[in-house]
Formats: sequence, structure tokens, C-alpha cells
Amino acid sequence: MDGHFGNNNAVQMVLQATGWHLISKLRNDSALYFLYDGPQKKFGARRRYGDKVNYQTLPDKYLVATTQEDKIQTQTYQATMLHKCFAQPLNVVIVVKINLETGARAHVVLFSSALSLDYAKLIDYYVLRFQLEFNFRDAKQFWGLEDFMNTHQTPVTNAVNLAFFMVNLSHLLLRQLRQEDPEAGILDLKTFFRGRRYAIETLNLLPEPPTSFISAQIVRIVSTLGRIHRLPLTLSNP
Repeated sequence: MDGHFGNNNAVQMVLQATGWHLISKLRNDSALYFLYDGPQKKFGARRRYGDKVNYQTLPDKYLVATTQEDKIQTQTYQATMLHKCFAQPLNVVIVVKINLETGARAHVVLFSSALSLDYAKLIDYYVLRFQLEFNFRDAKQFWGLEDFMNTHQTPVTNAVNLAFFMVNLSHLLLRQLRQEDPEAGILDLKTFFRGRRYAIETLNLLPEPPTSFISAQIVRIVSTLGRIHRLPLTLSNP
């Protein structure tokens, strides 16, 4: 889930309702603490909180990966940490990006309730969230998820399922269309099939249908009308 759900209530909701673990993002200034590993008092409550995390000077022992692309260096840190607003320890991954020319720094703080999750998988899983958002965007923008007026459970379920089914189907069809037109998008795909249907219905109204070759050429021309990325047409001889 996105950073809006980076809180204890969301973690407990996911754990108790589904038995799954949550992966989300914390604020980049979150007050995190390392686990305390020093001596404990003989009496009284055990000390849990160690040093507070300073994002400008993270300990090298938690550095798990360093990469560089052009002038940008990326450092990845992972540790089990505590937050006073969370009921349990967190698996925290901090990704720091440093501009080697200017010295400017920026960082993001990801976390999971799964303490054994590897940093690379945690990052990969979180990145998948953006693909989910793209799917919702396409369903709302192109396939009616934002427009249906149903209010009862079964019609709403059918409308939502149909919208996401069309997202998956359109991606498959778009992959085929892009073999001919690499720049094609969803609007081009819808225009292609709409124009194809109009052309076929019009040809069926003719008293004497043209030859199959002429029909194919007409369908091909009409299916390109109105496309955003329109390919130049070359008509071949029969």
C-alpha cells in the first residue's frame, strides 16, 4: 500500500483480517529507533529503544547494497527498527540517493511487517504498487470503472470485473497492434476496432459486396481514421 497506509492501524488491519504482511512507505522524517542491544537492568521493564535513526549518517553495518548510475549513487540500508507509534518491530529499508557532483541527498523509507523479507524483494514488491495504480487508471479512464451507475452488490461486482477484464484484454491486444505500430496506445486500439466494426457493418449493407481484397483494403483504411498515432497506408495490388 502507498504511504497513506504507512501506520500501525493499517499494519494491524492487514495482519488480523488477512494474515498477510504489509509493505508500505513511511515519511522520510519518521522517528525510527534501532533495537537496543546493550546491558539491561536487573529489575523493571527491559529497554527496547536504542539510538534514534539519523538519516544523514546511517551506520555502515546496515548498508546492504551500493550502485551508481552516471553521477547518482544509490545506497540501500536494511535493519529491524522500532517506531513508537507501531506495536511491533518493523523491517525497514532506507534507499539513499546521492548526487556525487553536488552532494545533494534524498531518501525514501520503506517498511514491512515481515521481518525476514529480503531488501531486494521488499523494494520489488513495493514497486509493483505502481502497476496496480496504472491498472486502476486504465480501468477508470478507458473501461467504465468510473462511470457505471450500479448500486447493488452483484451488478457492481460484474461492472468492476468487466472493467479489469478489459484492462487485461486490451494489454494483450495492444501488444499485437504494436508489432505494426510501436507507438500505439489504448485510444488507438479502441479506434482501430471501432473503425473496423463500422467498415464491416457498412460493407454488409451493400447490395453487391466488393471482392475480399477490396473489402480488406477498405477495412484497413477505415480502421486507421481518428487514430492518434496514425501509420501511413500503402495499398497493395491483388
